[in-house]
Amino acid sequence: MAKKTPVETDEARLKKKVRERLASTENPEGNAALRALHKRLKRAQRKRRSLAIRLRHAAGKKAEAGKTEVKAEAAAGG
Repeated sequence: MAKKTPVETDEARLKKKVRERLASTENPEGNAALRALHKRLKRAQRKRRSLAIRLRHAAGKKAEAGKTEVKAEAAAGG
């Protein structure tokens, strides 16, 4: 049985929370809870980006060559 994917990703949920808290506080620099939320958001973003890079590197030269061919065809108008 596979895991169910959440309707809203952690990153989107954290972004929403950070925006709400940022709007409601008067002094965002002094708010430790807001700072912790922001750190969690940044950690999730780093994790997503590093995973994307890892997958891209694992795909190897074939995936990169395929992407450059498509770009070359698009530039040539074909």
